[in-house]
Amino acid sequence: MAVESYLQEQERQRFLAQYAEIASLAGGLAHEIRNPLSTICMNLELLAEDLESSSSPRDRRMLTKVQTIQRECGNLEKVLNAFLQFARVGELEMTESDLNMLVRDFIDFYQPEANEHEIEISPHLAPDLPAVRLDRSLMQQVLMNLALNAQQAMPNGGLLELQTYLRDGRVLLGLIDNGKGMDDRTMSKMFQVFFSTKPGGSGLGLPTVRKIVEAHEGTITCESEPGRGTRLTISLPPAESARP
Repeated sequence: MAVESYLQEQERQRFLAQYAEIASLAGGLAHEIRNPLSTICMNLELLAEDLESSSSPRDRRMLTKVQTIQRECGNLEKVLNAFLQFARVGELEMTESDLNMLVRDFIDFYQPEANEHEIEISPHLAPDLPAVRLDRSLMQQVLMNLALNAQQAMPNGGLLELQTYLRDGRVLLGLIDNGKGMDDRTMSKMFQVFFSTKPGGSGLGLPTVRKIVEAHEGTITCESEPGRGTRLTISLPPAESARP
């Protein structure tokens, strides 16, 4: 059994090393694209300023085309930023943390946005929850991505519940909304890279969430039904100090 565990650990280390190399190459490529893109954006801005001062019909038509290119460059920059986040997920700074405190901090941060979109936040946090090892910044990113997804599913407002509880020795975090819900086809693809149902979406938000959760030795599952809302559940192992 000890030999099997050792071999599994060796395999995991090889995988992490390969992943780190691929992530480094991907991040470098994204930076190489970003540099000329920034130059293009800057020159488009200067060109637009020159055209805005002209009343010539030809220049006005050119300005419209330049503004279209600027919007597309902006969309490309958003995709690059999302991709860089996706590529960097392996860089974790883990600390033993109170998951309930993390959720409360997130609610305080997200509350103004929720109020603006008429979303009621309902926390149900289990007392005496075991500590977990987290990269707090990345897990806050997970909560924000999931909350924004729920927000988009509730365009006219709604209810967002956040639950923490212990089950079968695992620490669970649930986010439940009463929004539009998803069909089976969308659920089967929601964690695929570059899959998005939103116009202009990068398709990297939920894949990044899954990568972050898996990097914490966790899992994320989804239950949803059109017109009935969505429940996402994150399962994490307790910290070593909290294990029996």
